Amino acid sequence: MFETAELGQRVSKEAYKAAVGPLRSGLLKAQGDLAASNTAAVVLVGGVEGAGKAEAINRLLEWLDARGVEIHALSDPTDEERERPFMWRFWRRLPAKGRMGIFLGSWYTEPIVERTFGRIGDGRFHRRLDAICDFEKMLDQEGVALVKIWLHISKDQMRRRLKALEKDPDQRWRVTPRDWKFFGKYDRFRSVSEQALMHTSTGWAPWHILEATDKRYRDLKVGEVLLESLKERLTRDSKAPPPERRPYLAKPPQVNVLRALDLGKKVEESRYEKALKKKQAELSFLSRRLYEEKRSLILVFEGPDAAGKGGAIRRLTAAMDMRNARHISIAAPTEEERAHPYLWRFWRHLPRLGRVTIFDRSWYGRVLVERVEGFCTMAEWQRAYAEINGFEEELAQFGHILIKFWLAISSKEQLRRFKERQETPYKQYKITQEDWRNRAKWDAYEAAALDTFEKTSTSQAPWVLVEGEDKNHARLKVLDEVNRRLSFLRK
Repeated sequence: MFETAELGQRVSKEAYKAAVGPLRSGLLKAQGDLAASNTAAVVLVGGVEGAGKAEAINRLLEWLDARGVEIHALSDPTDEERERPFMWRFWRRLPAKGRMGIFLGSWYTEPIVERTFGRIGDGRFHRRLDAICDFEKMLDQEGVALVKIWLHISKDQMRRRLKALEKDPDQRWRVTPRDWKFFGKYDRFRSVSEQALMHTSTGWAPWHILEATDKRYRDLKVGEVLLESLKERLTRDSKAPPPERRPYLAKPPQVNVLRALDLGKKVEESRYEKALKKKQAELSFLSRRLYEEKRSLILVFEGPDAAGKGGAIRRLTAAMDMRNARHISIAAPTEEERAHPYLWRFWRHLPRLGRVTIFDRSWYGRVLVERVEGFCTMAEWQRAYAEINGFEEELAQFGHILIKFWLAISSKEQLRRFKERQETPYKQYKITQEDWRNRAKWDAYEAAALDTFEKTSTSQAPWVLVEGEDKNHARLKVLDEVNRRLSFLRK
């Protein structure tokens, strides 16, 4: 794979000077077109140590309008990043539509280095690469132009560059023991990198392997690859038909898991108060143990309007130290959130180790309200099931405890609660015209929920269906489930 990047290609000063002007003009034009589009650009610059990755990025920054570019030079993760799933540090740095993010150090760096030094096996390495392919496919479908550049030099060239830098009093600081350590693993690094690039060079995110022996040739080729990639993506997007967004009003089957629930379950007030106190005391202890053991808990609450999500959440938070817990209410996305891939706004709220995050509504909005109301395309909500499963799998693999609750009530009970809210002054803020509009689509929301359970209730993240007609019963069942899932902390 890398032989074609060891041909000794060079560019003279004269040829370089003649090519730079038109290239810069083209890049600025493409960057302006990007800024006016619904496309973001992510540029990955990887390769062999000593190939001049930082120099090539500096040259790009010189040729582009720096106001529209974000540079992310990533090395070892920070403490904050280590306390979250691997991809968190990259998700939070994804550029908004119209902007460009250039990454020196990317989601490829750690798996390649870990495999090179034998810290992970071949199976885990290829699972990481599979996850990367899924992630990059999602970026492509979300309107991100992904440009992947690999700068290559031979082993002999790497050795000569390191020695030349060491001899220069002004540059020797740039050579570290780590560089020589990588030189000693050059052959292994090359083999592992070749596997990674072959596995992840796809139609939507191909790798561009560039020879970096000659700096002028390297810089021109990097600029040319970026320009052609931007032009190709912007042309493709401009020719695409406008997205069709329309409500999806499916009918649920007469027999289904929601209608099979026994909504008549009740807990009398006298028994409720006693049980509530006991279960909250247990949760208080377990949430403290969660913090001490540096395990994180994510709770998701979904269900019809007025199903009692807020009340159930308050009975949980009353038992927790809120210095270590966050309650996130999800509403319509902001302009900033709409400018990023859909899951971006949820990744950014993931808790650190030992913390709790409670989502009142969640990433399931895409396959529920957005599907029913036509806020996204059919293709977007249909692919969201797999994207959500992948997201939740990452949470589970990192060790996050994820519990997903669906609070179920009948249409009749919802109507009663709506009327009660209208008639109670301090509850009137809870009822809006949108709630009444959503109620008119009860069947469509039920059908969407059933599809959601079928496609996203997995062994690592099952749905917990809660009979919510009686609030006392619902609140105790939620507490019971959280305590059950945290029971391993009693040891």
